[in-house]
Amino acid sequence: MSKTALVVSAHSADFVWRAGGAIALHAAQGWKVTVVCLSYGERGESAKLWRVPGMTLERVKAEREAEAKKAAEVLGVHDIQFWDLGDYPITLTNESLFRLVDVYRDIHPAFVLTHSKEDIYNRDHPAVTDFAQHARITAQAHGHNPGQKVLGAPPVFLFEPHQPEQCGWKPDVLLDIGPAWPQKRAAIECMAGQEHLWEYYTRVAQQRGAQAARNSDKKITWGEGYQSVFPHVVESLA
Repeated sequence: MSKTALVVSAHSADFVWRAGGAIALHAAQGWKVTVVCLSYGERGESAKLWRVPGMTLERVKAEREAEAKKAAEVLGVHDIQFWDLGDYPITLTNESLFRLVDVYRDIHPAFVLTHSKEDIYNRDHPAVTDFAQHARITAQAHGHNPGQKVLGAPPVFLFEPHQPEQCGWKPDVLLDIGPAWPQKRAAIECMAGQEHLWEYYTRVAQQRGAQAARNSDKKITWGEGYQSVFPHVVESLA
């Protein structure tokens, strides 16, 4: 049986910048990775598209979805979902919460990736991580839809915000994404609506790779950083 993972992404590009390497690495190992894009980022993260004369909201959404689908294919995503919950601000209802609970129980992810707990530059991001955690807890509740198999305790890792120093985010997991870097870069280049971020996130990957190398005895060039929410349960400290 294939192992599964879940990525809860506020906007349609977040999973690419922040977790593309992890997605591609695990997909290459046979994991089935589900990505839930709660919003297209059509209002707050699509400035380049809005500068096109005659642009409409529906056209922006269509462009963002096409970009994200192309990136997901490059990364090897098993299933990408677009929930169209709006942005700036994102609208997270109980109906959507229970829908995410159903996703948790349907795929039973071995781990979850989502946003940082704080982000003073984008309030959608912390709203989404709180939403994802709430859904995880509800999916663990035996009294919610009795008869369904309840969720276990998948670890949750928070991916890097755009300006971590201002967001109280400190990585305690550094992932070597070297084998998957060509895929991540190709996926980044699928996000034509935010071309100004391509080189920024390339530099982030180099920086995290350098830090990973310094904190190990491995030669690492490209990395991603994550902050774990729960304690790691291990059988050895080696």
